[in-house]
Amino acid sequence: MTNTPVTLITGGGSGIGAATARQLLAKGQRVAVVGRGRERLDSFAKEVGEPDGLLTIRGDAADWEFVREAVATTVERFGRLDAAVGNAGWASHDDIAEGDPAKWREMVLTNVLGPALLVRAALPALKETKGRLVLVGSVAGHVYAAGNIYGITKFAVTALAENTRRQVTSDGVGVTLISPGRTETPFWDEFGALPDGLLLSADQVADTIVYALSQPSGVDVNTIVIRPIGQPV
Repeated sequence: MTNTPVTLITGGGSGIGAATARQLLAKGQRVAVVGRGRERLDSFAKEVGEPDGLLTIRGDAADWEFVREAVATTVERFGRLDAAVGNAGWASHDDIAEGDPAKWREMVLTNVLGPALLVRAALPALKETKGRLVLVGSVAGHVYAAGNIYGITKFAVTALAENTRRQVTSDGVGVTLISPGRTETPFWDEFGALPDGLLLSADQVADTIVYALSQPSGVDVNTIVIRPIGQPV
């Protein structure tokens, strides 16, 4: 079994997840990318040259049986798991007063249950390698906004990261919460246009994730909030 690090990334077919996978593959590491869309996964694999160190897995990051199987498949393929990045998420872009409750269920399942399932499924393998968990939250999980349902789900991710950190303090597993501000990703596709002002690129957020994963043994970076200069909240 090779010692080359292995990372599993949910929501890895595009945006921040794909950018992170691309950077890790460029470092010679092995990556399992999880996503809902086969077309996006296949497009990403083709883009990076379909290396032997890439595994793509299609499924729902909020489904326990799938997440458990995705972790098992990754370990079976590569022999180990050194990091898990919970990146899958989306927003209904509405509020609690006038929003569409039909959209909230999937958002809550993806944004809150999804990373919790990843933690549960990945921890046994990460304990063996003294690995790392990275959960991608949001600035919206630190700053209250009127009626913002998405922000509520990201506050839950903020809590999940700290609760998990406390759970594994004796297990040698590092836990990092990465909370990006406005970022140029498919998150904005529903609007048909990007918001005004400076945005982070997916690669810039991926830089931060890779930084957290690259810390030396014994160093646990716990919370990183990253905004584009000029974002007021």
